[in-house]
Parts: sequence; structure tokens; C-alpha cells
Amino acid sequence: MLKGNKQGTAYILAIAAVLFWSTVPTAFKLGLQYQDNYQLLSGAAIVSLLFLGGTLIVQRKTKLLFRITGKDLLRASLLALLNPFSYYLILFKAYSILPGQVAQPLNMIWPIILVLISIPILKQKIGLLSILSLVISFSGVLVISFQGGRVFESESNITGILLALFTSVLWAFYWIFNMKNRLDEVVGLFLIFLFASIYLLIGGLFREPSLPIGKEAWVAAAYVGIFEMGLAFIFWLKALQLSSTTAKISNLVFIAPFLNLVFVHLFLNEQIFVSTVFGIVLVVSGILIQNVIKQKDG
Repeated sequence: MLKGNKQGTAYILAIAAVLFWSTVPTAFKLGLQYQDNYQLLSGAAIVSLLFLGGTLIVQRKTKLLFRITGKDLLRASLLALLNPFSYYLILFKAYSILPGQVAQPLNMIWPIILVLISIPILKQKIGLLSILSLVISFSGVLVISFQGGRVFESESNITGILLALFTSVLWAFYWIFNMKNRLDEVVGLFLIFLFASIYLLIGGLFREPSLPIGKEAWVAAAYVGIFEMGLAFIFWLKALQLSSTTAKISNLVFIAPFLNLVFVHLFLNEQIFVSTVFGIVLVVSGILIQNVIKQKDG
């Protein structure tokens, strides 16, 4: 019975994380109405740092900070440059250009990018099913990028598409480099956001403004910092720990892009393109095929 309760809690936490991630495109687009990408990231990173610090206190993990080595600090400082610093600056810029329904699914193809870069970096071989998954997902990318026929209406559309796709590359590299991180997950995140906040504050000395200005801007930054960068990730990690197998909850994340369409339509009044829905189905199908391959190999 206890085992069943743990699995039920895992599902609840995983669904909560997915719901938070589903609101991300809407939150990004609304937040960028009051500030630029640098201000939104600076505010969100600082809020996330404070939130993660509070989480360490509540979970009584502050003692783990005294076990951090110089190597841990170096790794965290380098990872912070990759994500959240570069990753979110570029991602927010993409969201400032593209409709939320387009930017989010283009950003989520990182598992497919991971397969590609694992070939030269991790010396992994790629089979016919993996090739099929790549073809299906990238077909979806092309369909989503079409934007219901509006892709060539502005040169900035192409720029936004390239930026959104590039963020998936950054996240795939971040995932690979973070594989060797043996720190507690919350401690590791705290260090990464600590360095990212330092970088952003230093960079802010050379631009004005560098932080959110006004209540609306700070509310948006706080939402992103707490729910997208902090709480959702903690919920997801806890769900993975409680679940009897990762397979039982891992595919729940693919509900997010479809819920995202509902939110951007309701709160951003975006007209949902048929091409977006069809493209998301293709992207998710390709990633699911790749997940099946991983489970068989594992």
C-alpha cells in the first residue's frame, strides 16, 4: 500500500510540474511585454536563487554547501554560462519574436538534438529507428516553423526560429555536461543560479536597465523564477525519485505542448495554427520513438 501511495504522489508531483511548464510560453510572452529579455532573466534568476536557497533551508540541506569542492564550483560556474545565462537570454529573445505556440515546441526538440550530438561526443551508434525518429521530429519542426503560411512575412520570423532551435542545442549540451554533476540536485541548481545571478549583475553594469522595473515586470520575473526555473524542476525530480520506474511518468511531459496551446489561446489570444498542432504531434512522436529505443537499450 505504501508503494502505491508513493507512485500516486509521484503522479501528482509530475502532473503539477507539467502544468507549470504548460504555462511557461504564456508567462514568457506576458513578461516580455513589460521588459526585455535581459531584465526578465535577471529578475527571474535572482528570484530563483532566493527560492532555491529557501528550499535548502526547509529541506535542511544547507550543511551540504560546506562539502562543496573547488571542482564543484568551477563546474557550476561553467554550467551557469550555458544555462541559465546563454540559454534563457536566447530563449526569451526567441519568444519576443515568435508566437508562443511556435517557440515552445521548437525549443522542446532537445532530446532529438541530444541524439545527434551524442554520436561524435559520446561515440554512440545510431540505428534505423533513431534515424526514423529524427526524420519525424524534424518534419514536425518544419511544419511548426511554417506558422500557418506566415513564416516569410517577416525576416525576424526566420531569426526567431533559428534562435528557438539553437536553445535546444544549448540545452542538449547542458544535459551532457551536467551528467557528471554528483551534487544534490537542489544544491547544484542553487550554485548554478548563484553564478548566473553574478554574471547577470556584472553584465547589468554595462546596460540600463538591467533589472525589472515596476510591479508587473517583477511579478512576471518572480513567476518564471519560482515556477519555471525552481518549483517545477524540484517537483519533477521528486516525482522521478518516488516513481517505481521513470517510464511511468516521463512521457507525461509531452502533455505540456498541447496544454500550452490552450493557454496561449485563452490568455494571449493567439490563433492556433493547424500546422502547429500537426507539427507538435510529429515532434512528440519522434521523441517518443527515441524514448522507446532508450528503454530497450537500457
